[in-house]
Amino acid sequence: MELRQLEYFVTVAEERNFTRAADKVRVAQPGVSAQIRRLERELGQPLFDRSGRTVRLTDVGAAVLPYARAALAAAEGARLAVDEFTGLLRGHVAVGTVTSHDLAIPDLLAEFHDAHPSVEITLSEGNSGDLLAGLLEGTLDAAIVSAGRRDPPGIEAHVVTDETIVAAVGHDHELAAHDAVTLDTLRGRPLISLPRGTGLRTLLDESCTSRGFTPHVAFEASDPEMLAQLARRGLGAAILPRTFTENRSEFLKTVRIEAPTLRGRLLFAWRADGPSSPAARALVDRARGYLPKPGAS
Repeated sequence: MELRQLEYFVTVAEERNFTRAADKVRVAQPGVSAQIRRLERELGQPLFDRSGRTVRLTDVGAAVLPYARAALAAAEGARLAVDEFTGLLRGHVAVGTVTSHDLAIPDLLAEFHDAHPSVEITLSEGNSGDLLAGLLEGTLDAAIVSAGRRDPPGIEAHVVTDETIVAAVGHDHELAAHDAVTLDTLRGRPLISLPRGTGLRTLLDESCTSRGFTPHVAFEASDPEMLAQLARRGLGAAILPRTFTENRSEFLKTVRIEAPTLRGRLLFAWRADGPSSPAARALVDRARGYLPKPGAS
């Protein structure tokens, strides 16, 4: 029994098609079929039912599949252990990020790639809720996410920014006469916010709930600049990080929110039980040294 036979077996089981499996492992289809037949002869039982339009596992094949996957994972773990011992990093790192920040993530990833050219890197975008789920499920190794005062459960993080969340309104808005308002002042007023699943929206919803009301979010947008433009036109109070409003004073009035003060954080996060591979650990270590730490704001 050879590892390549197990690899072909697992790939055919996942693809349910010999041709697609052969494309995936980059081997001619007859070669894949021949190795599967050799494996079946060695085990003395057919692993696939080939009678239909799609290839299906037999009962024996279904029983063998988890052991084949475990064997391949163990072999990959052995290779990674040797690579880590010798200082040679290989493998794959999956990184996710929210869109509303100005961190130099491309520079970080380029620097990491220069140091470890044998590591494949993928980058995806999403909201904080989806990215945190990806970290916990293991589909992501690290992610830039936004969060409130508490770290999400099961997550360890390097805090990149920690700043005040404010209400931004047009200069003709009734709240523009105030420098600060309580959170209760926003009860029932039209608000403009990032959508559910984002860290800032979660912070807003939880803070309002703690005061006994649900925020009236009249407009949602995933781009903070869109929130600012909607507020500029008098459609409500935009809930934004304070630093985002600093260079927009010509058309926005920044109003502090007090009792309670809202603070939002941007995190570089990974699973609390540690990165899943030597390559992921190397990226986390590099990011912690590369990314800024929060200043008071």
